[in-house]
Amino acid sequence: MRFSKRLGSVAAVVGLTVAGTVAATGSAAAASYTGACGSGYGVIDSKYVGDGTAFLTYNSSTGYNCVVTVSDTQGTPMILDARLRLHRTDTVWKYNEYDRGTYSYYAGPVYLYAKGSCIDWGGSAASNYTRIDYGVHCG
Repeated sequence: MRFSKRLGSVAAVVGLTVAGTVAATGSAAAASYTGACGSGYGVIDSKYVGDGTAFLTYNSSTGYNCVVTVSDTQGTPMILDARLRLHRTDTVWKYNEYDRGTYSYYAGPVYLYAKGSCIDWGGSAASNYTRIDYGVHCG
């Protein structure tokens, strides 16, 4: 799937939606959750991360969280980043805790079993600034 979304193929856009309207100030349309984490995942948090939105989802039957970062400008390649890990105090992210690259639709999904634990999660879109929430959604 990683190859498909980099190329912006039809397979990568199945199920993608873009919601929102262009505000009077000329801002881009807001991104909406794509369903990229799969069935059983519901959005429990989101944050605007530049030119897109990072979505944190949870599957209560499996105990897994998932993060995707969706571009506001679907079909336009940009650097997107999605991050998820068990909470810890260092700032170094391991290779399997994030997905960063030039994508036309979304980064991720990044999965983590975190039942009974706190997580760090976030992302970025067309920005050098990555927004992260640390030690949240404990449970």
